[in-house]
Amino acid sequence: MKHKVLVVLLVLFFCSIRGQQKNTQLSLDIKGKTIIGVLNMIESQTDYEFYFADSWLNESLITKNYENMLVEDILHDVFKNTQINFFISWDKRVILTQNNRIYGDLPDGFLEDKSSEKMEQSDDENLTAPALYGKVKQSTITTSETVRIGKERSTTRQTRFTLTGKVINIKTRKPIPDAAVVIKALRIGVVTAVDGSYEIDLPSGLNEVEISSLGIRGVRKNVIIYSDGKLDFELEESFEELDEVIVQGDAIRNIEDTSTGNTRIDAEASKNIPLVLGERDVLKIATTLPGVTTAGEGSAGFNVRGGKTDQNLILLDNAVLYNPSHFFGFFQAINPFSIKDLNIYKGSIPAEYGGRLSSVFEISSKDANTEKFKGEVSIGPVTGNAVVEIPIVKKKAGLLLGARGAYSDWVLKALKDEKLNDSQASFYDFIAKYNHQINEDNQISATAYVSGDTFSITSDSLFNYSNRLLSLKYNRKLSEKSAGSIILNNSQYTFDIDFDGSVNANFRQGFQITETELKAHFRYLLNETHNFDYGISGKLYAVRPGELQPRGSNDIIKPSIIPKEKALETAVFISDNWKLTDKLQVDLGLRYSFYSALGPSEQRVYQEDLPKSESTIVSTEVFGNNEFFQTYGGPELRASARYLLNDSLSVKASFNNNYQFIHTLTNNTTVSPVDTWKLSDTNIKPQQASQFSLGLYQNAGDYELSLEGFYKKQRNITDFKTGAQLQLNANIETEILQGEGKSYGIEVLVRKNTGKLNGWLGYTYSRSLFKLDSEFQQERVNNGEFFPSNFDKPHDVSLVLNYKLTRRFSFSGNFIYQTGRPVTFPVGNYEFDGNEFVLYSDRNQFRIPDYYRLDLSFNIEGNHKIKKFAHSFWSISVYNVLGRNNPYSVFFVSQEGEVKALQSSIFAIPIPSITYNFKF
Repeated sequence: MKHKVLVVLLVLFFCSIRGQQKNTQLSLDIKGKTIIGVLNMIESQTDYEFYFADSWLNESLITKNYENMLVEDILHDVFKNTQINFFISWDKRVILTQNNRIYGDLPDGFLEDKSSEKMEQSDDENLTAPALYGKVKQSTITTSETVRIGKERSTTRQTRFTLTGKVINIKTRKPIPDAAVVIKALRIGVVTAVDGSYEIDLPSGLNEVEISSLGIRGVRKNVIIYSDGKLDFELEESFEELDEVIVQGDAIRNIEDTSTGNTRIDAEASKNIPLVLGERDVLKIATTLPGVTTAGEGSAGFNVRGGKTDQNLILLDNAVLYNPSHFFGFFQAINPFSIKDLNIYKGSIPAEYGGRLSSVFEISSKDANTEKFKGEVSIGPVTGNAVVEIPIVKKKAGLLLGARGAYSDWVLKALKDEKLNDSQASFYDFIAKYNHQINEDNQISATAYVSGDTFSITSDSLFNYSNRLLSLKYNRKLSEKSAGSIILNNSQYTFDIDFDGSVNANFRQGFQITETELKAHFRYLLNETHNFDYGISGKLYAVRPGELQPRGSNDIIKPSIIPKEKALETAVFISDNWKLTDKLQVDLGLRYSFYSALGPSEQRVYQEDLPKSESTIVSTEVFGNNEFFQTYGGPELRASARYLLNDSLSVKASFNNNYQFIHTLTNNTTVSPVDTWKLSDTNIKPQQASQFSLGLYQNAGDYELSLEGFYKKQRNITDFKTGAQLQLNANIETEILQGEGKSYGIEVLVRKNTGKLNGWLGYTYSRSLFKLDSEFQQERVNNGEFFPSNFDKPHDVSLVLNYKLTRRFSFSGNFIYQTGRPVTFPVGNYEFDGNEFVLYSDRNQFRIPDYYRLDLSFNIEGNHKIKKFAHSFWSISVYNVLGRNNPYSVFFVSQEGEVKALQSSIFAIPIPSITYNFKF
């Protein structure tokens, strides 16, 4: 204790001397001098001496006048916008330090007796302690450097500070979204936003920060933080892509994300999967994942968790794509080389999306390279396609152009059905995307897309259908914690039928739906606990339900035009990703959707105690242009939660309820290009659904495992009377039935991400049931009981494997098994009034034979030399190796007084193909 008192007396003595000596006042007139120049002026006019490294001080110029100010106050002002602290000793030596500060006073409690058990805690316990640089534990990842952030201040009471910044690709200068920013020692971390920005709270002093992302070389830095500050990370690409799993997913997000039932598919990694006629197709890959199926081979559209094909929102760069397929569903409608990735939401649907009940397919196109000209070309047995990336403004703006065409007539001639030998089919699609990084805070992008299909199954009919969309997006970083986007898009789908085969009875028939949407979407990172998404959107629908016109002046076809329909759908939404504890995290969202049907329109009123028919119309209500005549809407809750059982195992649960205001009109078993869309009105109500999900997710070494169950209830599901007339029917509501639906199931996915053998095994057990009940017999199906939907397939197994012999050679294979879909069979016949009729079973009481298929391919990469003009890739594949005669449909004909069942198939033989593509 005596020694401590002596030390204190000496310190107090020298401090008092220092206090007396440093109160020197000075006047300075500074004109265009550097900080070093200012320090030299002070030294020349006083007894102060400065000690520092020249490299610490910047070369910016100072112009300012100081009148009779203390030297200490002048120095505070000179260094206020720098990372420099200073310490003035008793003998007028001024020692400069970077970031940290030298303490000239004893800490509180230094003289107190530490042995006292009743010692009271200091009132200044929250004052920050000096930031010390300790020894860092050795790691397998090389730490690139030590970085000091901020400036240590004597007045702060904080013990934690906020570090912000951006993570960008050092080569392309593009932001890296979804990168993990982790401090493992503290078990905390965040994920970068779409613009690559992050924000994380750190304790003062030394922190070891690690940045990692798929396809990016990880970086670890020692960060010594003294106050709030900014640190950007420039990361290099990792060239180990050939060893990644075909469907890529962030291993950390697989466990820690709050969402259920969501999957990301990387377009580039899908090239090894064998598909029909050698065309890369991320949408076909989606059907190999649990919970996503199609009604049959060669059918367009998707059935997700027991939902109808019209219940999927398919987006290309935020704009709706109404028909996502070419050539009867065999090919996706988007050039595969232009796609960056596909995100599928079938469990937890974000609050920003609405208008569909079952899922969201969010397709993102690539940003063009802004530094050098690049491209990719492919030549296959049916299609040829190419994409080029053109820099417009160096490191800021680029243009992507893609085109694809088909020469597929020979395929129809090779099919088993002789009726198709004289048929023809072709398609095309074009895409253009412009992306421009105006500055660090502002970015714009624009996407334009158009596609067209033409096919003729018979010699007298020509079918045409087309997609067109335009999407504009403006991103702005509003602050270090918030960012926003303004999105404007327009989509249109059209089909036409030309019939030219009958004398004086030729016609043209057409349909069109157009929608225009404006959306504002914002993100606000309140802190490491709360992350908000919110916004507002408005969408205008315009539908031309159909028209029939004679082809020529001599044709006797009577013109028929169904009146146009219009509607406005608006929504506001907000969600909060809320981290309650390190183990428990929830995502709570609310969307309020509001729908208004608009005139001009004529709405028929039917007699309430009778089924709807033309004979039960009691009046017609007429509404003027843009007059609101029917509204629907309500709240949509989006809630999900994740609980970490340990570092590699989590349990998740979610609940969604949704509204859908538009419907497809089809009574076919599979989706057809000539299906039309109908808006909700006074007689057709919007569809609704509620879904519960519960799942377990685990990472075990190289494997990812997930087990998820779901239960979905649906209301006002649309179906149709037997033999309904849907085309050009002005009173379409008389043919439509609306009822209940329910689906439930369990989905299992085992995926191996790395190694020579990688891929996944998916299994789904699910049921999809409809109930069409009414007080009227004419509007009741199967006596008002639940029956299987057209796409009810209880068992669905998909095995996708890729084996790498070397870095250049690999084998790939798919095996698909599905329960046969339901059908309605004739079970007898009867006579009435002298005529013979067929008696059919209850709807969908029977099933067609089960479906299974094996595909194989051998993939050859070109050599991996960096300096060469182009990198090539060959894929030699065989679709349906076993030659399985999988039934596409079963139909019945009457021959010689007997009803006979016939089966049609699409590919009943193995289909080989060779595809060559190269990148430059």
